[in-house]
Amino acid sequence: MRRLGDLEAEIMNRLWDWGQPATVREIVDDINKSRPVAYTTVTTVADTLYRKGWLMRWKNGRAWTYEPVRSREDYTVGLMQDALGSSADRQAALLRFVEHMSAEDARTLDEALRTVGRYESGGAAGTGGGVSA
Repeated sequence: MRRLGDLEAEIMNRLWDWGQPATVREIVDDINKSRPVAYTTVTTVADTLYRKGWLMRWKNGRAWTYEPVRSREDYTVGLMQDALGSSADRQAALLRFVEHMSAEDARTLDEALRTVGRYESGGAAGTGGGVSA
């Protein structure tokens, strides 16, 4: 999965944060609170996100209304899977990743593994123990 460009990410983050569909005008007005951006530029990038399958859209009068198709979490998972897939040694990459986790993130990972049933007898499947940082 290709990382979103700067303006693509700005648009997607607003839509994810808002949790509701929005028009290009609403997106432009919000971005313009922090920096100038042209309506046509946002329209072009939103159309690109639509064509890439990140957004759905429909006409609302004369304006397009956009809504994310995928969640922020789905995007993050895709980036993480690509990063892991680019390593020649997945086990070493995962070990390094876990070594650099905060204790809070390690607890969250531990709970996630339990939730999806990847633990056996009090530890991660095949490891004999849980995640610790």
